[in-house]
Amino acid sequence: MPQGWTGPPDSAILREKSGLWNMGVFLRWVFAFVLLAVTYNPTDWNYVRWTLTNYEQHLSVAVLLGLILLIGYIIYTRATIRSIGGFGMVLVLAVVGALLWVLYDFGFLSLENEDVNVWLGILALSIVLGVGLSWSHVRRALSGQADMDDIDE
Repeated sequence: MPQGWTGPPDSAILREKSGLWNMGVFLRWVFAFVLLAVTYNPTDWNYVRWTLTNYEQHLSVAVLLGLILLIGYIIYTRATIRSIGGFGMVLVLAVVGALLWVLYDFGFLSLENEDVNVWLGILALSIVLGVGLSWSHVRRALSGQADMDDIDE
C-alpha cells in the first residue's frame, strides 16, 4: 500500500462533498443570472434603465455601480474563456438554443411575449457563464484530473 493510504473514503464524506459541489455549481449560475438581470431585464428594476433616468442626479453612483458590474463581467468572462473558450461558449449557447427550440416545437414555449424572450436570453447567457465558471470543477469531477490552475488544491 502507498504511504499515507488510509483506505477508501467514507461514503458520507463523498455525499457531503457532492452536495457542496452541486450547490457551488448552482450558486455560480445564480450569480451569473443575477449579474445579467441586474444589468438589464424587461422590468424597470435594472441598471441600464435606472442609469438612463438618474445619471444626471446620481452620476457618481451610476459610475460606481457600473464599475462593480464590470468587475463581475470581467471575472465571469475571463473564467469562461479560460475554461471553455470561445468555441465552448458557442457550443453551450447552441445546446441551450436547441433546447429552447425543442420546447417551442412541442408547444411548451411561446415566443409571442417580448419580455419572456428577454428573460430567456438572460437565462441562456447565464447558463453559458455559469458553465464557464464551473467547467474546471465539472471536468475534475468527471475525469478525476486536475487543471494546471488546481495544483495548489
